[in-house]
Amino acid sequence: MAGHSQISHRKHSYHWQVQNTPTEDATPQRRRHSRQADSKSRSVAGNARLTGTTAAILLILLAAEGFTILSIRPLLKAHIFIGMLLVPPVALKIASTGYRFVRYYLNDPSYRKKGAPPIVLRMLGPALVVVTVVLFATGIALLYVKGSIDQTLLFLHKASFVLWFGVMAIHVLGHIGETARLAPRDFLRRTRRNVQGASTRNIVLLTTIAIGAVLGLALLGRAQWFFLNFSGGH
Repeated sequence: MAGHSQISHRKHSYHWQVQNTPTEDATPQRRRHSRQADSKSRSVAGNARLTGTTAAILLILLAAEGFTILSIRPLLKAHIFIGMLLVPPVALKIASTGYRFVRYYLNDPSYRKKGAPPIVLRMLGPALVVVTVVLFATGIALLYVKGSIDQTLLFLHKASFVLWFGVMAIHVLGHIGETARLAPRDFLRRTRRNVQGASTRNIVLLTTIAIGAVLGLALLGRAQWFFLNFSGGH
């Protein structure tokens, strides 16, 4: 009986060792999954940095654009130039936040782990995108369209600005802390290397600004046409 018990114990010990001994490809699998998880985590962090830096740039440019409104007639050229300078960064901001939105609602584990903004900001997000598009689209159209529709466009441009200002104020207040924390990280030596792709993100930002500057310079000549088309102020 003792011998039988020892044999049974050895068999049990052997089976336990076999079941708990890693297979040849288990370790590579774990490493592969770990690399994938790290890559997704870096993607989330990179997206957050790009969004934060773009938001900081937009705040500066929007403040400058707002200043031109105080005296629009003498500053119309500056208003047009800064407005066009804003277009590519605005598109980039919509793209980066839209990407996070899509990944989150497609149940990407990394983006689900990061979480979503507060419910109020999530509800205001689509409204902000719509009024922003209307604001810029009507502004650009006013530089080309004339006739009976121009007064309608001018009204839509002014009305969309009022709505945009209110929604944007809430949006900025809700994200100002996160923006201040993330915006400088791709430029500071001690944080730049923590997330791969800092140079690429900076190149993308500089490219959008360069494209905006080209657009702004190209449309400066429309300022005189605008004055001739409208008797009143912008």
